Amino acid sequence: MPLALPVLQTTLGSRRPDRRGKVRDIYEFGDRLVFVASDRISAFDFVLGSGIPDKGKVLTQISAFWFGRTKDIVGNHVLSTDPDTYPAAARAHAEQLRGRSMLVTRTQPLPIECVARGYLSGSGWKDYLSSGEVCGIRLPKGLKESDRLPEPIFTPATKAETGHDLNISEREAAAMISPALLARVKALTLQLYAEGAAFAEQRGIIVADTKFEFGLLPGGGPEETRVIVIDEMLTPDSSRFWPRDTYRPGGTQPSFDKQFVRDYLEQIAWNKQPPVPALPDEVIARTREKYIEAFRRLTGREIE
Repeated sequence: MPLALPVLQTTLGSRRPDRRGKVRDIYEFGDRLVFVASDRISAFDFVLGSGIPDKGKVLTQISAFWFGRTKDIVGNHVLSTDPDTYPAAARAHAEQLRGRSMLVTRTQPLPIECVARGYLSGSGWKDYLSSGEVCGIRLPKGLKESDRLPEPIFTPATKAETGHDLNISEREAAAMISPALLARVKALTLQLYAEGAAFAEQRGIIVADTKFEFGLLPGGGPEETRVIVIDEMLTPDSSRFWPRDTYRPGGTQPSFDKQFVRDYLEQIAWNKQPPVPALPDEVIARTREKYIEAFRRLTGREIE
């Protein structure tokens, strides 16, 4: 298929985003926000000059799918995914926003990321090799890379504005929020992971690990009663998705994410410093195919 011009920068007319992340642009409307998922892609902590067409739509629509599926476990920040219901200043750009945006309620985001790991991979594998532990959790001896863990574990991390998030222990996380609030988000993280992993496995996808973000709704009462899940949920950007039919522990696994991008950047021996390279059309196309395939498998439908 011809490659569409990827959406790298979003604006609502002359209005620029109030906040811009690696992928999402955020527009503030009082106690509500409009999240717009661009087609930007990052690797090795840098946003690349090339985008992946439709990536923002995949992330938004997979998140909406999971938010709807898990709302009986915990509330979420989504108010609407229909741009025709957004505030007037955003509604005027409904066609640009359709399929890649959400109107959400403003919360107080927690300063930690809540990671659930069901398999030993990534930074968890590196920690295990050096210490036999992951975030202070002692694991059995003799595990191989990508092995399924005896049971899923909760491994919090700091939120880094730049660079990598850093794994921390539960004790360190409790000091950043509170023991009661940590207990609540830990329970929710493991429950959401269990629900998502079980469903995805039926669709041929192993969710090796994933991260959730939580926020506090305004109001009185204990913080742990005001927790909702925010940002994105069980997407190829926030999770490690592996095809179930090719799973073989003992090394890295094929995945439904940026694998082609990372492989290309390693192949050209980029020094992981500016200037960032552009991606060839083949890498862009194959990466887009993986995101679309993950969406189709999970939801059973095509992106809007």
